[in-house]
Amino acid sequence: MASFFTTALKSFKGNEEEPPKEPPKDGKAATLPNGMAREEFEEYQRQLLEEKIERDKAFAQKKAERATLRMHMRDKYRLPQDERDDAQVHVAGGTVELPQELAAMVHSEEEDEEEEDDGAFAFLTKMREVNLPALRDRALGSVDEMKEKCVLM
Repeated sequence: MASFFTTALKSFKGNEEEPPKEPPKDGKAATLPNGMAREEFEEYQRQLLEEKIERDKAFAQKKAERATLRMHMRDKYRLPQDERDDAQVHVAGGTVELPQELAAMVHSEEEDEEEEDDGAFAFLTKMREVNLPALRDRALGSVDEMKEKCVLM
């Protein structure tokens, strides 16, 4: 886009070529508009680049942690996996461990689901533990007490 405007501008000027700008010949470092020396400016640019790389790494790590959490949740609820999550983990370096808080959250939800998931099977296993003769005797005792208290029964 910029080259388009540059060529259009040159065509209006009559195709006059500007001589290329050369660095100063006096051997001194050129002063940049903001008052920095070239070395300071290059160091500043290097620091900015390093900070950007660190931010990008941290961002990729967070994205991979989120993808790992989604993968765990999909495993837990037996949902189909998404290949984008696998790609995020791969970009971050392969294996990504969940932070302890997130791992605890996933595992606590798994335990809750296991307790709720048993449903009828859990009910039947608990019925085995019930002492039916003791339950029958208790119910009959309650009925006898009610007969004594209530004249209509």
